[in-house]
Amino acid sequence: MATLTSLADIAVPAPLPDEDYTISLMDRAFTFHGLKALLGAADISKAGDRMAALTAADEMTREAARAILSGLTLQHIHDHPLTTTDGRIDSIMRVNYDIDREAFETIATLTVGELKDLLLRAAAPEVRRLGRGLTGVMAAALAKLMDVHELILVARKAKRSAQARTLVGAQGTLSSRLQPNHPTDDLSCVSALVYTGLSMGSGDALLGINPSIDTVENVTALLTHLDRLRRETGAPTQICVLAHMKTQMASLQDGAPLEILFQSLAGTERTLTDEFDVTVDLLDEAYHLMATQGPLRETTSQFMYFETGQGSELTYAKHEDMDMTTCEALCYGLARRYDPFMVNNVTGFIGPETHLDNIEMILSNLQDHFMGKLMGLPMGMAPCYTMHSDISIEGHQIATELLAAAGANYFMDVFLTVDRMLAYFDTSGHDDQTLREIHNARPAAEYLAWAKTRGIFTEMEDGTIERGPNWGNPRIFCGSESEFDRLLERVPAAYGFDSAGPRPANHVSREIRANLAIGRQAIAAELDEARLPDLTFRRLKTRASDKQTHLGNPDIGAYLDKECIVDLAPEGMDVQIVVSDGLSAEAIHHNIPDLLPILLDGLLAHGLSVGQPILLPFGRVKVAEAVGELLQPKLVISLIGERPGGDARASRSMSAYFAYRLADEESLAKARAYSGNSDMSYEYSVISNIYDGGLPPLEAGSIIAEKAVRILKTCAAGNRLEAMKTSAPREPVLSEA
Repeated sequence: MATLTSLADIAVPAPLPDEDYTISLMDRAFTFHGLKALLGAADISKAGDRMAALTAADEMTREAARAILSGLTLQHIHDHPLTTTDGRIDSIMRVNYDIDREAFETIATLTVGELKDLLLRAAAPEVRRLGRGLTGVMAAALAKLMDVHELILVARKAKRSAQARTLVGAQGTLSSRLQPNHPTDDLSCVSALVYTGLSMGSGDALLGINPSIDTVENVTALLTHLDRLRRETGAPTQICVLAHMKTQMASLQDGAPLEILFQSLAGTERTLTDEFDVTVDLLDEAYHLMATQGPLRETTSQFMYFETGQGSELTYAKHEDMDMTTCEALCYGLARRYDPFMVNNVTGFIGPETHLDNIEMILSNLQDHFMGKLMGLPMGMAPCYTMHSDISIEGHQIATELLAAAGANYFMDVFLTVDRMLAYFDTSGHDDQTLREIHNARPAAEYLAWAKTRGIFTEMEDGTIERGPNWGNPRIFCGSESEFDRLLERVPAAYGFDSAGPRPANHVSREIRANLAIGRQAIAAELDEARLPDLTFRRLKTRASDKQTHLGNPDIGAYLDKECIVDLAPEGMDVQIVVSDGLSAEAIHHNIPDLLPILLDGLLAHGLSVGQPILLPFGRVKVAEAVGELLQPKLVISLIGERPGGDARASRSMSAYFAYRLADEESLAKARAYSGNSDMSYEYSVISNIYDGGLPPLEAGSIIAEKAVRILKTCAAGNRLEAMKTSAPREPVLSEA
């Protein structure tokens, strides 16, 4: 079990004033004011850093920054902790200084360039030892000096494994997390996707669902279902539902079989607390809860799972003037505190505002994998992309090949690469098996032994592992053909199960690619009021003047155009509805005509006052706060198009975001106390995946109205609202080892 050092006992040097770093290079003089500016300029150019004005203006400036950075000692970086914009050492930076002091002392006088050379020369055990002595900022500085070969080579030396029921990350293995997501958490679909993944040798790291509905009741139901599937199939693995950690903790305390506890991390305290509703103290509490009550507490001391990804801090404008790579490295320093079972990043998940194209995504993933491994984490990877970026499936495949060469512990298994709930694209079971065959790897040993008994894999006389007769045949887990066919009816974007070796058959690939093309077209569609007949709106504008600006800069879509707000005044309604295209105008065109009349009728039937609905092109979720401050309703409901998913139907998916304005002192005090965020003024809830293949729009209208009534009745939203639900306690469910 990890020893969690009290934050007060972690020594961090007192902040120093920013200094100028200067150099003359090729007859040009360069100056960088402060370590943050130097780190930003030394990195490759990425969309997010360009938007934040942190990247170098040209290649010469970048090389000048790298030259200076190469000459700084690790002691210098140690003695200059990066602070918040108001000069504080935040909790995440503090945790990053909880390092192996003995290891650090052996390299403190080395420059960053000298340490780079040492790591390239050193044997694997020495690389792993030295990595424990580095803070996130030191690891980020190294990453900015490394080329592609070096990022792969050192990461491969730093490979680390982790043990639960399966040993993930052992030399010669490549594992996967099976991700059976569904837009409405349909259990039949979950079963079909789990059976399919297991039949392809996936899931030896984890069976892990991202829930569409983040409530204790739903998370408990999903955990119970996964646990049943694991037991019935006999697969030696572990289970997780990737809800907010507060929901997971409540589910565990309510008796659910929560074997691995998940949480997304951020590299600044303001992002972690304000946006993710998490603090270091809460993470500590969750760790101790798993250590004392977790079902696998007698099996392993590694039961935490963290997910990160470059850019979240920047998209919330809470990056504290640090570049994306540095923020990401600080996440790894926080994750290291808990000796986790799994860590992976999802760089590319956010979109073009952070990573515009293939090169930015590929290099960022290599940096992340290198930094995480070097700092002592059992890193898996989830290089991914969305329809509204310029990242392609080919770029994604290049990233996975390079990361497999670098020794990634695991990848995702998203069936046919299409996540049916989160509307993004990741590795599939076909990809995972292809990578195993290319890189001569096999699943985790415990899982492989089981898979051989099911005919999924076969061991040849020379000890090599081949696909067995049942590889890719999910029906082996069902009592009959008709049973699996019944489950399959609930699976969206199921283009076929035919394979050609470890790859999808050509006709399946063609179907996938055609639907990807449809998704790209949905991104380009413009919001057309003529396609919303018989509905009356007042039309406002954001500060985004066109589609391209809107996609590339999320901040401006969160603010109303100055000219259009001149005549707006407080109206004091109970509810204000905002309709915006967000990332898919097609979602609005196909859902709002059916949904909005039902929603309005439902709100009015409960005696609520409702402002005239607003139509707002190029809007983002946070624009609800701008509307709330001007019109001052109690609740803003944003109906917004989500990024298109993997088929024609999913390209029409929208969500309903509830922004509850904490206007009275009592609600404000309770919300701030619950979240630990002393600056919050809104609480958020969400209902997602509204389209005819998920939550149908007619049904969604009623559900949104009911949710709004409950928020207004309880004066709470988000995790605080869900915590108000009570359920009868059950006997704890202990998983079998």
